[in-house]
Amino acid sequence: MSKQSLLIKNGHIVDPSQDIHKISDILITDGRIKKVGNDLKPNGAEVFDATCMLVFPGLIDMHAHLREPGGEESETIKTGCESAAAGGFTAICAMPNTTPPTDDAGRVRYILERAKGAKARVYPIGAITRGRNGKELVEMHDMAEAGAAGFSDDGSGVANARIMLNALRYADMVGKPVLLHEEDADLAYGGQMNESALSAELGLKGLSRLTEDIPILRDTAIAEYTGTRLHITHVSTRGAVEIIRTAKNRGVKITCDVTPHHLTLTEILVETFDTRYKMKPPLRTADDVKVLIDGLRDSTIDAIATDHAPHSPENKEVEFVDAAFGVTGFETALGVIHRELVSKGILTWPDVVRKMSLEPSRILGVEGGTLEIGSIGDVTIYNPDSSWNVDPRNMKSKSQNTAFFGWELPGKVIATVVGGVLFKNE
Repeated sequence: MSKQSLLIKNGHIVDPSQDIHKISDILITDGRIKKVGNDLKPNGAEVFDATCMLVFPGLIDMHAHLREPGGEESETIKTGCESAAAGGFTAICAMPNTTPPTDDAGRVRYILERAKGAKARVYPIGAITRGRNGKELVEMHDMAEAGAAGFSDDGSGVANARIMLNALRYADMVGKPVLLHEEDADLAYGGQMNESALSAELGLKGLSRLTEDIPILRDTAIAEYTGTRLHITHVSTRGAVEIIRTAKNRGVKITCDVTPHHLTLTEILVETFDTRYKMKPPLRTADDVKVLIDGLRDSTIDAIATDHAPHSPENKEVEFVDAAFGVTGFETALGVIHRELVSKGILTWPDVVRKMSLEPSRILGVEGGTLEIGSIGDVTIYNPDSSWNVDPRNMKSKSQNTAFFGWELPGKVIATVVGGVLFKNE
């Protein structure tokens, strides 16, 4: 695991940033890409044979929950990074809805300190408001100086339009994105699943599409007024896609991401009252899934993010209405996208790398997303011809609340490289 020099031999490089899709070698020296070419010589470097494997710029997850501090029974920064590495992610964004929340510079530094030596880079996302209570802006300048990669009150929407307007302006001043969980709390109150005929049949209070669409409409209008950029997380409705597409066509600086579960699963799974399918936003309909996929293909949707949300059995193995919202996502994301989108001809591998590495890097303003010479030495090595069965008992996350239990997934992450350091998956 020397950080000095690593030679990845004979891998099939997929790098849309340079329009590269070919077999080649990569030499990483002192944590950066030194050479890319054929028949490179080790000259003392550690050698990894990537024959028949795909080699990507390291995957970057824009939206994840590591639970530390305050929720260590569900996940820690260490176990979260191990889970992320097993899924091919070399960098992850840690959302601030911890206990206490990441709402000052000291807490940003705490996360960075705890992440030292982990198997993935951790980018702390700071809260937008103190305590995530929606009332008072945090000290964005201090938090950005401490290492916050962006700002979000994730888990909650920002109800006050004045606060949102000021947040966008201040975040723009410090050069960091605002990543929004779009939810109208009053409309969402008590909601358990997508509002539909099925929710009525099951006797569960519904979460209508309006809970997501209305705040997106408001915030795109604010972003257009201020001329600042805005990122919407985990879009789930056809209306959200249409609003964002229209805003982009008007020149609004808006980006967004979608999760693998919203791209592949529907509300029908809730019929079983299995709490693994309880999440926010909720699983929607087949029509919503189709529109999300269309939005991904035409670049209305810029990125794929997991919204990795681990929960202990005490929070999930209860009655549906009492269960926590959220599912794990690190270790299944790439396989689910491979099975449901790549294998069906919906996305190509360059598309996947663009959505899971290049665009997240650009939106966040962090290094990565490319294997060009001089860039950071973060790499994902993937065997597309392997397969595995999803069993949370054999996964790295502390929690077992995966929505893909029992699925057979194609492909397997063989190794990741972070700053030139090789981590092999067992």
